[in-house]
Amino acid sequence: MQLTRHTDYALRVLIFLALQPPQKLVVMADIERHFDIPHNHLIKIVQRLARKGYVHTLRGKGGGLRLKRETSSIQLGEVVQDMENTLDLIDCEKPACPLDGLCRLKGILNEASRAFIDVLNRHTLAEVTANPHQIEAALNWVSTHRDDASRATNGRSSQ
Repeated sequence: MQLTRHTDYALRVLIFLALQPPQKLVVMADIERHFDIPHNHLIKIVQRLARKGYVHTLRGKGGGLRLKRETSSIQLGEVVQDMENTLDLIDCEKPACPLDGLCRLKGILNEASRAFIDVLNRHTLAEVTANPHQIEAALNWVSTHRDDASRATNGRSSQ
């Protein structure tokens, strides 16, 4: 199973926002620059993340986006489910399969898909961003967030 690029980019956006100080608005150009995400694609991703309640957006001059929820409350499986159009691993109807209704493969694959989401739901965005300095170094980004002790006291740590 491979996640769509849409979901991959959505997770990257959430990671980037999680590394920001609380209440700091991030402009989309910063995200585009760090992850090389096409602007029009990023707009769709951010709109969906906002509709699903992960990010808060503010339009206009001085606008931007930031996380709407604490990182410890954002389960990875929830994000994947919200961003993927389907988690079905196979489509038995296109093209029509003569074994549809007789074969147990689809049920087994659906069970595997549910197990995949269950594992992801045991992990949060806080866990993914528990090493902010290493992530920033990988992005060639000068740290703009507070120190780790400050992050922990404000609920932005995995502890």
